[in-house]
Amino acid sequence: MECRLCGADVTETFVDLGMSPLCESYVPADRLDSAETFYPLHVRICGQCLLVQLPAHVAGENIFSDYLYFSSYSTSWVAHAKRYADEMIDRLKLGADSLVTEVASNDGYLLQHFVAAGIPVLGVEPAANIAEVARTKGVRTEVQFLGAETGAEIAERIGRADLVAGNNVYAHVPDIVGFSAGLAALVKPDGLVTLEFPHLLRLIEQRQYDTIYHEHYQYLSLLTAGRALATAGLTVVDVEELSTHGGSLRVHAKHADAAGEPTARVKALLDVEEAAGLHTLEGHRGFERSVFTIKRDLLGFLLAARAEGKRVVGYGAPGKGNTLLNHCGIRSDLIEYTVDRSPHKQGWFLPGTHIPIFEPERIERDRPDFVVVLPWNLRAEITAQLSYVRDWGGRLVFPIPDLEVV
Repeated sequence: MECRLCGADVTETFVDLGMSPLCESYVPADRLDSAETFYPLHVRICGQCLLVQLPAHVAGENIFSDYLYFSSYSTSWVAHAKRYADEMIDRLKLGADSLVTEVASNDGYLLQHFVAAGIPVLGVEPAANIAEVARTKGVRTEVQFLGAETGAEIAERIGRADLVAGNNVYAHVPDIVGFSAGLAALVKPDGLVTLEFPHLLRLIEQRQYDTIYHEHYQYLSLLTAGRALATAGLTVVDVEELSTHGGSLRVHAKHADAAGEPTARVKALLDVEEAAGLHTLEGHRGFERSVFTIKRDLLGFLLAARAEGKRVVGYGAPGKGNTLLNHCGIRSDLIEYTVDRSPHKQGWFLPGTHIPIFEPERIERDRPDFVVVLPWNLRAEITAQLSYVRDWGGRLVFPIPDLEVV
């Protein structure tokens, strides 16, 4: 394959997880007997620019045009978004004459906080079904995929923004060069771009292999994110390390001629990445051993629980859970069902595994022995939501980074 960032020939493997369905391709009951399409989940690394990437087996339009992930169903994520909005309003002195644009704006979980403060906003969201929900919150939303041309067209028609945000989207775009050009077109000459994405360093350290799926086309370090932004004339000026999604970065970037000197945090984090081996090809090797350990421990636990007659269910129906379950070959004989707060997923079945999805109240009615928490990145929030499980002696199971039964 050709590297989507630098164009070099990519031959090196980062990790091969076999075949898996699209992680958000939930199955309705009337299609349970139909065939499903599985694609290779074989992640490579470019020996030239070090971008860790997955081939674009499926076009973004086929994944994101109609989507079942609604950000607002995570209370902690909405609170995270509000803290960001408050910080940016204060830092950039945003007001009624400003414009905040978010790319992949989902259901308005972030921009609603700017709307509440009287600041004009624009969401750019490819999924029409989700954009409609955002509009009901007063969030002006364009249904488009961002690229160089669409970014320029939106900027010409609506105007360039003081702040352009992109949360958990930079890893989701197969054309990262065109997307970066779109960001540059959307932001004012002296404006700010912020991007949040899971940090490759934390993925490796915490063995978060379930965050690998076809919707994530690349897995970014600060080094490779900076290289991608540079293709559009954007320069990293600051970086924050966040606890969200198991460890993320929030990268701040500006047009190169307005960037000035980056903060000390940029060099410090690049030094940390270099010390961890992320500035060399060799430093990325060995991840497959970690993947096998997680698979061995989780399957061993579930098989033992089944042999002892214990009842095991899941909590959550996130994309990451589908990577884990399909890679481990887990079906409803080991995890009877899962539950999810999103009514858009209830009544459907997980892709590949066909584990049914119910409403969260089902757990309290059934009183299972173990609840496997699939969105482990929301551990504190979900542990609080499931505190009632202890009433009958039930226990929570967290499979990553190490199997833990609490």
